[in-house]
Amino acid sequence: MPYQTIFPDPEKADKEGLLAAGGDLSVESLISAYSAGIFPWYDEGSPILWWSPDPRLVLIPVRFNLSYTLKQTIRRGRFNVFFDRDFAAVIRKCAMTKRNNQVGTWITPEMQQAYITLYQMGYAHSVEAYFEGKLAGGLYGVSLGKAFFGESMFYHKPDASKVALYYLVEQLKKWDFHFIDAQQSTAHMKRLGAEEISRKEFLSKLKKALEFPTRIGKWKMDIG
Repeated sequence: MPYQTIFPDPEKADKEGLLAAGGDLSVESLISAYSAGIFPWYDEGSPILWWSPDPRLVLIPVRFNLSYTLKQTIRRGRFNVFFDRDFAAVIRKCAMTKRNNQVGTWITPEMQQAYITLYQMGYAHSVEAYFEGKLAGGLYGVSLGKAFFGESMFYHKPDASKVALYYLVEQLKKWDFHFIDAQQSTAHMKRLGAEEISRKEFLSKLKKALEFPTRIGKWKMDIG
């Protein structure tokens, strides 16, 4: 599927990765951005800011680091895992999660509605981990071609978001996805196997991933 972009060349981003400001969060704008290796990230009250950092953090599914502790948690079946069961709840809880060195949230009400619309259109997806019938952790992101762009994770029970990520990785491996875009470097994702690559390499990988059709629609895999 050919993807059209309305954004500047990502290589023109400044040293922090900021590329552009303004625009909107329509489905067309978001798909255009992701297909060009660009994503929105901004605080409430500021204009929409578009980023393409260098280096970029990516997780190659086959390189996911399954620790012994996480493996034991999965074997015990503590969590029931679902795909696309309650996208709105996941993004809302991600927005409510307090993070180190962050005041407020970048997942503004405007951002939440934009990604819920993407979900309704079949481009955004969530993975939820339930503990004793209650949502205990999860993640959401955008899928284009054979690339998954991870947006945010949350957990209320230890390992809940990691279990959700594990099952996402396992499914993406079955579908031969090329990578999960983790966007910016974090120690947490590096421990799980993510690695930094240059923007140039990322854009090359993205171009190849977008040569494949997108799995549009709800992903219906229930585990546990």
